[in-house]
Amino acid sequence: MKALITGASSGIGRDMARYLNKLGVDLILVGRNNIELKKLKEELNNVEIINLDLTILDNVYKLYDKTKDKNIDILINNAGFGLFGNFINTDLNRELEMINLNIVAVHVLSKLFINDFKDKENAYILNVASSAGFMPGPKLATYYATKNYVLKLTLAIYEETRRINKNIHISVLCPGPVNTNFNKVAGGSFNVKSASSEYVAKYGIDKMFKKKLIIIPTLMMKLGVIFSKIIPMKLLLIINYHIQNLKIKHNRTK
Repeated sequence: MKALITGASSGIGRDMARYLNKLGVDLILVGRNNIELKKLKEELNNVEIINLDLTILDNVYKLYDKTKDKNIDILINNAGFGLFGNFINTDLNRELEMINLNIVAVHVLSKLFINDFKDKENAYILNVASSAGFMPGPKLATYYATKNYVLKLTLAIYEETRRINKNIHISVLCPGPVNTNFNKVAGGSFNVKSASSEYVAKYGIDKMFKKKLIIIPTLMMKLGVIFSKIIPMKLLLIINYHIQNLKIKHNRTK
């Protein structure tokens, strides 16, 4: 088998690459940090690296053109980032980059590869969303909105696809806080214990191969998702606002 992983130069994407490689899967790894990609290529076997910035739509199509004939069996849309702050103050250009990466790249690659996978005996698409996809997120408004999009898009195409092709297996990974480079990029810090990237990567891949639709690592986040569905929306907004505010304050005290 061969897997294409975006956002593979660090965090969950890198650890998914390591775990899949142990399982004997060949890899095409995509990321913006070419130095880290080269390090990972030296560490693993049967790896091709592609250095591209997927916040640029033309590069998303370039990636597809480079890989469409490489007999890919697994597409993992993992690349993404967040941005802490009040919506009125956060940088619009940075938010548009986030929307391009977290939404547009996922949408385009999912659509193009799902058509290529129609004749495969077995193919997988794993979109990395977040527990944020189940709720609104004051102070992380755009990030939460992008993950809502990824979650709902993945659920919809799962239902469409299972009715016409039993060989394409679609899953969405929805972790909570993970110990990655997310905090540094987003400008905040989790004030609760984060799951390890290695654990989330392995859990996500294992459940993907078991054809699980919604993959939520850790009991705490499963309970959190249930809780978010049963409390009034205005109360949820207040709770999430204070949680995100604590992350920003916690980051400033480091």
